[in-house]
Amino acid sequence: MELSEEILSLLFDEALSRFLNYVTIDTTSSSTSGTHPSSEGQLRLGKLMVSELKELHLENVEQDENGYIYADLPATAGYENVQAIGFLAHLDTSNATSGANIEPKVIENYDGSPITFPKDANLILTKEECPELNDLIGHDLITSSGDTLLGADDKAGIAEIMAALAVWVKYPELPHGPITICFTPDEEIGEGTDFIKMDRMAPICYTFDGGEMGELETECFDAWGAKVVFKGVSAHPGYAKDKMVNAIRLAASFVSQLPEGETPERTEKREGFYHCMNFKGSEELAEALFILRDFDVQENKRRMSFMESLKEKMMAEYPGLEIEFTFTHQYENMNVYLKDKPKIKEIAANAIENAGLEVKDTAIRGGTDGARLSAKGIPTPNLFAGGIMFHSRREFISTKALQKAAEVCVRIAFEWTK
Repeated sequence: MELSEEILSLLFDEALSRFLNYVTIDTTSSSTSGTHPSSEGQLRLGKLMVSELKELHLENVEQDENGYIYADLPATAGYENVQAIGFLAHLDTSNATSGANIEPKVIENYDGSPITFPKDANLILTKEECPELNDLIGHDLITSSGDTLLGADDKAGIAEIMAALAVWVKYPELPHGPITICFTPDEEIGEGTDFIKMDRMAPICYTFDGGEMGELETECFDAWGAKVVFKGVSAHPGYAKDKMVNAIRLAASFVSQLPEGETPERTEKREGFYHCMNFKGSEELAEALFILRDFDVQENKRRMSFMESLKEKMMAEYPGLEIEFTFTHQYENMNVYLKDKPKIKEIAANAIENAGLEVKDTAIRGGTDGARLSAKGIPTPNLFAGGIMFHSRREFISTKALQKAAEVCVRIAFEWTK
């Protein structure tokens, strides 16, 4: 399928303008709010999406009580019996750093020099720290101003899907079958599919939530969470000999005895890790929260076994110390569900190639809504949205990536008509 320069230009303009608008809405999710969605900003962005989807005359547009957005695009005339598919992206941004009052900055014709940020003179991004920049010389880049993240994860995905919808509506002759859109809340805190309405979803879906241009991901981490509670014995520190069992000091000792070579700072590619995400307490009670990640579930079981053995060792060494574990399986490696469905991946790869990009068949060192959807029975690979250095104040995206992801969205729908 040939796409005219007019269509490609519209994809670019729509994706860019929508993205720059969406990032100004703070949608940081919260793991402690206890609400669904976990933040008011997600509802605010969701209301905007409902308005824009209705402007595009999609059908069955809905924002439900949990903040999920659903909409349907009927098939092009004559393609009603083509396989129905869905496209997803998530509304929230990470709470790793601020997502409030984002002021995007455009760097035109990037020349390869270190990137600086107007609101933090000490914040710099170089090609040595981010090799992906070597492939983006000559591109226009969008960054934050240095005091917030940018929000390309995943407002870029939303903007790209919306740009594709705008093109399908303006050019109704472009072939596609029935398409369902879903924008989910709270993906960043692992709750993106907790309240999803499965009867509103297409039987095959694609998420736009990946990194650099060309990425196609059908494999992700097997993911566990671990809550470790340390119970000690308090005593006056001046008279504590043989009486005090300092929970927070021993909790720190526990964390320090985990293998340093298996931490996020020391691992890459297919290497797994332990990651202590939160640590708090006092001499009487302390708590540490971990995530365990690996592509092989047996490796994560090995890590849990090591933590159990460390617990027994420390409790024997420090009488009066109690350590309690709660392990939670957060999501599975989606390859378990996708490996026997090669056509779904093949179609996405064809769409990427036909958009003039190299297919980068990678494994996600993380997870997406697609992992949980795949486990629920809807096979859902993940495609690039274009953001780099996400979850940080140095996050950026190429404007070309916004266009190319939107183009791939259009081309995937076309590939299914074959």
